Amino acid sequence: MLRLSLAAKIGLGAIVAVALAFMYVPLFLVVFNSFNEARIATWPVTDFSLQWWGKAFTSEPIRAAILNSVVVGLGATAVALVLGTLVAFALQRFTFFGKQSVNLLVVLPIALPGVVTGVALNNTYNQILEPIGIQVGYFGMIIAHGTFCIVMVFNNVLARLRRLSPNVEEASRDLGATPWQTFRLVTFPQFRSAFVAGGILAFALSFDEVVVTIFTAPPGVDTLPLWIMNQMARPNEASLVNVVATVVILASFIPVWVSQRLSRDPADRD
Repeated sequence: MLRLSLAAKIGLGAIVAVALAFMYVPLFLVVFNSFNEARIATWPVTDFSLQWWGKAFTSEPIRAAILNSVVVGLGATAVALVLGTLVAFALQRFTFFGKQSVNLLVVLPIALPGVVTGVALNNTYNQILEPIGIQVGYFGMIIAHGTFCIVMVFNNVLARLRRLSPNVEEASRDLGATPWQTFRLVTFPQFRSAFVAGGILAFALSFDEVVVTIFTAPPGVDTLPLWIMNQMARPNEASLVNVVATVVILASFIPVWVSQRLSRDPADRD
């Protein structure tokens, strides 16, 4: 076991404290300013008020932006769950020519800068599909998000499949179960937690995406990140942005916690 000196422990503790402060102090400032009575964000907050919370919950543009983000996120997650799981099974269970190339192509969208993906899809929609009469519209934004959300499901499911023993499936088939029965009753329960965790992470990634959305969103359609970005150019709307950001911060703890719980091996869970 590695033993650290007292000075090393203090130094590492200080570094960790600085890093955590750097990440979370700005978030606390956003939360405090959401209760600021002033229209423009200030520090320190001298007068507290709930007026901006009331305006945020009755704002039609905010509700529409949240609805768009949820719909696009659910659509992209559905695409990612189906395609990511199928590709994970194909790469884990079969050997074929170009297997490593397929693996690379699936993971590549998450490594590409968002602006590159956005420009590529925008050119495809506007210069290839629209001239032949195909209007992708809202659906095009879902497909755009799905391209990088697939990686979240793929990685989670593939990692779990690699740890599964094929003996249980073979026993199921020996007992007369059909392939569908084996998958439904034996295989899927073994990777279900990774499947759900990947879906949660895919939804969170889609909900937060802004760069690709800028290039693929139909005219007049705002997701929540786009709405926040547009409002940041208006200093008088900073308090509303802080309220929305606070709600997103609090809501983000739920999928992160659930995905971490589900990604753990059953034997390691409390």
